[in-house]
Amino acid sequence: MQTPRNQTLAEALYRDIDKNDYLKEIYESLLYNYSINLFKLRKQQKEINIKDALRFADLLAKSTLPDKRDEHRLWGQELVILLSIVYPEDSAVKYYLGSVLSTVGNYRGLKSTYIEGFQTSDVFDGLYFEYDKSRLQIPGDEGSYFFHDQKDVYDGLNYKYFSYSGPTSMGKSFVVQTYIKQQIENGSTKNYAILVPTKALINEVRSEIIGSLQEKLKETNYRVVSASGDIVLQQEHSFIFVMTPERLLHMMIGKPQIKIDFLFVDEAHKISDRGGRSTYYYKVIAKLSKMKEMPTVVFASPNIPNPEVYLSLIPKINIDEVKKLASKYTPVCQFKYFLDLCEGQAYFHNDYSKSLSLIGDIPQEDELSDFVNRVGSTQQNIIYCNSRQKVVDYAVQYASKLPIKDDEKLISLANDIRNEVHNDCYLADLIQRGVAYHVGYLPTNIRLRIEKGFVDGILRTIFCTSTLVEGVNLPADNLFITSYRNGNSNMDEVEFRNLVGRVGRIKYNLYGNVFLIRMEDRLKTQNYIDLLQNDVPKQEISINLIDNKKYLSLVVDDLARGDMELTKVREAATEKDFDALRKFAMIFTNDIAEDNITPIREAFSSLLDEESEYKIKENFPVEKTSDDINFSYDQIINLRELVESGQEYPKLTGENDEVDFEELVDFLMKLRKVFKWDIYEKRTIGKSGTYREDSVVRWYAVILLRWIRGSGLSQIIYHALKYKEKNPNTGVWVGNMKMADVYNKNSKSHKNYIIAETLGVIENVLLFSISNYFRKFSQEYKDVHQVDHFQNDWYEYVEYGTTNPLTIFLQQSGFSRESSKFIEQPSNQNKYLIEVDGEMKIDRSILTCGNIGVETEAHDIQFNMPELFID
Repeated sequence: MQTPRNQTLAEALYRDIDKNDYLKEIYESLLYNYSINLFKLRKQQKEINIKDALRFADLLAKSTLPDKRDEHRLWGQELVILLSIVYPEDSAVKYYLGSVLSTVGNYRGLKSTYIEGFQTSDVFDGLYFEYDKSRLQIPGDEGSYFFHDQKDVYDGLNYKYFSYSGPTSMGKSFVVQTYIKQQIENGSTKNYAILVPTKALINEVRSEIIGSLQEKLKETNYRVVSASGDIVLQQEHSFIFVMTPERLLHMMIGKPQIKIDFLFVDEAHKISDRGGRSTYYYKVIAKLSKMKEMPTVVFASPNIPNPEVYLSLIPKINIDEVKKLASKYTPVCQFKYFLDLCEGQAYFHNDYSKSLSLIGDIPQEDELSDFVNRVGSTQQNIIYCNSRQKVVDYAVQYASKLPIKDDEKLISLANDIRNEVHNDCYLADLIQRGVAYHVGYLPTNIRLRIEKGFVDGILRTIFCTSTLVEGVNLPADNLFITSYRNGNSNMDEVEFRNLVGRVGRIKYNLYGNVFLIRMEDRLKTQNYIDLLQNDVPKQEISINLIDNKKYLSLVVDDLARGDMELTKVREAATEKDFDALRKFAMIFTNDIAEDNITPIREAFSSLLDEESEYKIKENFPVEKTSDDINFSYDQIINLRELVESGQEYPKLTGENDEVDFEELVDFLMKLRKVFKWDIYEKRTIGKSGTYREDSVVRWYAVILLRWIRGSGLSQIIYHALKYKEKNPNTGVWVGNMKMADVYNKNSKSHKNYIIAETLGVIENVLLFSISNYFRKFSQEYKDVHQVDHFQNDWYEYVEYGTTNPLTIFLQQSGFSRESSKFIEQPSNQNKYLIEVDGEMKIDRSILTCGNIGVETEAHDIQFNMPELFID
């Protein structure tokens, strides 16, 4: 019989330390004292034995208990940070702050302005810290160090398959970028792919990679690619692809010769999302598995307790090649509050006891703006709103109480917005008061300048939707959450933790504040409390979500009847779930036809009998399936018939590329019928008109026509407003929310709703939906006419927002549409464009052209496409 092992001293010490009543009392008192200072309340602070508090912090920081080490170290770090805020002049506290940060490996925190060059007085501690720092040294960046868990991630990247998770502030993608950089500098010639969930993140990650490698790109013959039309793809290089799953899938379908050796899936929790976008991840992995050799695949997620779940996307995975890691350590702390404006009370939240404690009453007349000013007037603030309409409305309300700032950069940005968007655009007025809003439809150059202004501190407060939650790296001092909803759905624990992780800026301080604000009676108090207190649950891949699984048998029934419209499913499921189920059905039919073993086929397997599988295979042979999950066979049949009948894109005539508007509307209405937009695009281009049958299509046609002609945004918005003036009964909409039955041309708010809707149409309808349908029409046209390319390709015109070959060339080189239009102006062409031996070159003086957006983009492009520039 084996004798039970006795506990070690460390186990005995740490096993129940988090249950110590004295420790809990000290921590609760520190939170209270910090909170009354934060809210500027005239209340008596609670007495705290600082020496005992420091001892607890030191003990917790040195925890070695495997299952509780992360939590203990975080708690120790948080204790000493709170002590340093509440007792800033105490020399012992300052010393212990440095000691604890060193102990937990937060060497980056030691560089913050909060600490001034900590040096330990203990010889043995000093030796250990130096050893630890040498082990955590970031390759190629002397004097900078990983956190302990970052180093574990870095080492784990040598495995064939790896999935890891950690808090938002852990720097998950930074580690992988560092790894790729090091591999390239060590002589790698592999192709690397980084998947990001949004187009906004493409620009950020692309710029970070180019900035870290710079001249090394040319020396090592690497290029960074963010779109399948990039010119560098036509050349002989090794590549780093930075794309959304949709873009990467389309590139792999269109350019099957391109090999990918390493795939990094950032924000991998999107694979667990409801809705159709998650399906692209499955298809990307499935396509990669058909390569001669499966690439290395790495998944990174925020706060997921079971990151290994995403490895199930990889077919025939070998357990010996797999590594997983779930980290809870974060280098910054977040202090959380619940402000109930309806009941007039403020609470602080204790993460360790999972409880709310009353701080005091809130004056009944106080509004959101009062709280932001009270705690964040000199700090960087992000205010989260659950809709685009509320973002603008709250921002305008908040800024109305602030003075106009006499700042040249703000004045310049505000003037540019008036010139580039519209003179009455609310955003320009806000900017001059140090306030902005950040939503997905904003033009790239304006959004980037807002982000830079926030980082530089000239913009203090940003109102945002979930676009900021989805990865844009703008950590702030304070985050105000005005709703527990994200759009029309309740925010889940993963989204909430990811949002909260935007608070705290390791370069400047070690903590941040999160305020959950109940502003309306209809919002439930318990939902806020659940977000604060619930742990992130284990995740499922989306095909296994109950909202999808309960309809899979209906999918099988519809497919067995040959019904690709999935009539039964459409009648039973929500629109969002139907989109996902339809794409799963397309993957499933392709898997059966080609006999692929994938997670999708396995999810359906228990619902199949021999007869239904035979019927599905008979109904959907290989030629009736495709890797392109945007289009089902019922659409493709109609499309081929349309193209074979002689249908072409509307003609461009004359020097100004004139288009007959009615011909364009007629063409779009034909596509509406062919692609069944009334079934598959009911919320946008397939929405039924309320004014006349084709009114919705005509509205989109107005914007589309101006877009492909290369009109500036201000011109597009001008014509959109003119259309509304002529057709006021079409109403005022923001997305699917009707703001007014009749458009009033004298209302500034109506104008701003139309401005927002027009920019949203460009971003979400033109550049996503219509672009996809035009892409498919162009492909079919090429197949039917057996050509590689053809004149008057409107897919290209939509993608680049112009019919001008020079503007297209500049965008294919890496410039945005806005910057390309600046360069193509006759006076700028003469300055910056030079033809050498029949090839277009750019004079390097463009780096100081005075246009901030152009200068920023040119700075990256000079490294990624050095052959384009001449001195």
